[in-house]
Amino acid sequence: MKVIFIKDVQNIGKAGDAKEVSDGFARNFLIPGKLALESTTQNLRKAEEIKIKTRKVLESEKQKAQEFADKLSKASCTVGVQVGPDEKLYGSVTPADIQQALETEGFQLDKKQITIDTAIEKLGVYHVKVKIHPQVEAAVKVWVVKK
Repeated sequence: MKVIFIKDVQNIGKAGDAKEVSDGFARNFLIPGKLALESTTQNLRKAEEIKIKTRKVLESEKQKAQEFADKLSKASCTVGVQVGPDEKLYGSVTPADIQQALETEGFQLDKKQITIDTAIEKLGVYHVKVKIHPQVEAAVKVWVVKK
């Protein structure tokens, strides 16, 4: 049976796609779960409308993420740490530390969005990547200073 997906179904199809699936899968899972519609000319029009709406939403999300990334790239944060001899840190600076420093600057992020290329174990200035959107990244300047 040919169906048109209304919502994304993992490993099967995305919203707006028309695909051939088994009759039982369509009748027992996809259609009752309102994940897909039977392929008709009227439903094809609905699918096109859904594709257009989702494309617009995704574009607006990406644009908002890009604007946020631009603001974030201009910002810098300071992480105060305790140091031992030779200005070597006790431990290292983690994404959680950077997240807290960015929060004090007014940026709400999840620590999972922050990527540190090399371990930060000395005082200095570092550039850290922040993934805001699947297609948008920002580079943040992090100052690691003595407490």
